[in-house]
Amino acid sequence: MNHFELKGGELWCEDTKLSRIAETVGTPVYIYSSATLERHFNVLRDALVGAGVVEPLIAFAVKANPNVAVLRTLARLGAGADTVSEGEIRRALAAGVPADRIVFSGVGKTAEELAFALEAGVAEVNVESEPELEILDRIGREKGVRAAVAIRVNPDVAAGGHAKIATGKADNKFGVSFAEAERLYARAMNMAGVRAIGVACHIGSQITDLRPMEEAFFKMRGLVQRLRAAGLPVERLDLGGGLGVPYFNQPDPPAPDEYAAMVARVTSGLDVSLAFEPGRMIAANAGVLIAKVLHIHERPEGRRFLVLDAAMNDLIRPAMYDAYHHIRPVEPRAGEVGPYDVVGPICETGDTFTRDRDLPPLEPGDLVAFMSAGAYGAAMSSEYNSRLLVPEVLVRGEQFAVVRPRPTYDDMLSRERMPVWFEDPQ
Repeated sequence: MNHFELKGGELWCEDTKLSRIAETVGTPVYIYSSATLERHFNVLRDALVGAGVVEPLIAFAVKANPNVAVLRTLARLGAGADTVSEGEIRRALAAGVPADRIVFSGVGKTAEELAFALEAGVAEVNVESEPELEILDRIGREKGVRAAVAIRVNPDVAAGGHAKIATGKADNKFGVSFAEAERLYARAMNMAGVRAIGVACHIGSQITDLRPMEEAFFKMRGLVQRLRAAGLPVERLDLGGGLGVPYFNQPDPPAPDEYAAMVARVTSGLDVSLAFEPGRMIAANAGVLIAKVLHIHERPEGRRFLVLDAAMNDLIRPAMYDAYHHIRPVEPRAGEVGPYDVVGPICETGDTFTRDRDLPPLEPGDLVAFMSAGAYGAAMSSEYNSRLLVPEVLVRGEQFAVVRPRPTYDDMLSRERMPVWFEDPQ
């Protein structure tokens, strides 16, 4: 469910017209619904608690939507943060997420980032390799602390809506094998600078079938039992994220209640605290990208191009993942639907959002909404073709606030410097 609905023939976000925001802020623009963010978080938490999971740590995946106001909206509900860089840790802290509810993941953490995480006091570092464990141990010893670590395991389970977002197969870069995990966990227990508290896994994103998750979670259960049988304590099991969202053209994902029931069944009697790292399922349907029709280019052979002011640098998912986003006119016109190739102004053929998409009649100046754009939308945007970053707006009822302004061209150019030799008059 989301809070983007037609009222009186026009698309609204909660109690605010999307056209009013577009008129005030300009286009393209990302718009997020506070009510949808809150509802999705609460539904997941209530499902887990209702299934018997005691005090789950729900650490929102900051990479999905790192806007500080979005993070603050979730932090006020008790959300933690799953982070993969120092920048994301800083964003989570700035949003008011307590350090002891922040998880630090990722395969390429630098020594500087690990040191910052320890200084900040994050809940756990998900260690993904032996070299990383050794670096973290050294940093912990230098600082006189024992860093809490979970060993991230690659369970060799295929899942995810696209090969580029599958993370749980043996040939993916994430985590260690089960054999390595048991050895590294035992080694970590005997290090002076780290303290093993648990194990973690994450097998992919946009998963619409519980079976691969259940398979991976059973494997993790077995690992916990083997570690304990070897006399090693295990306090936490981090099951990652990955539960999919309805993207209109894909199978409906399992409901949070079904997911929670599966988790409770797999972990029954294990006596560990559970952590989760959802991102897309909370944020995707809480956001839209509003774009304006620049013109319609009809070719004699029959192709019809709907040219928008939004481009692949604003929403790269279709170009990168062949992702589908439902496109809705903000003020639909009556008339027969027809096929359009929906494109942007970037100088690449890849700047195509969709081909032969049936849409209602549209004219220059009309607004369209790319639905389900609240995750991996603005987060992956860029200034390619020297286009300005898209502003972000957060709505609460009848109010809206610009939570990331559109920069100016002067802002963009001010970040660059000329080398000194251009100052030489010779």
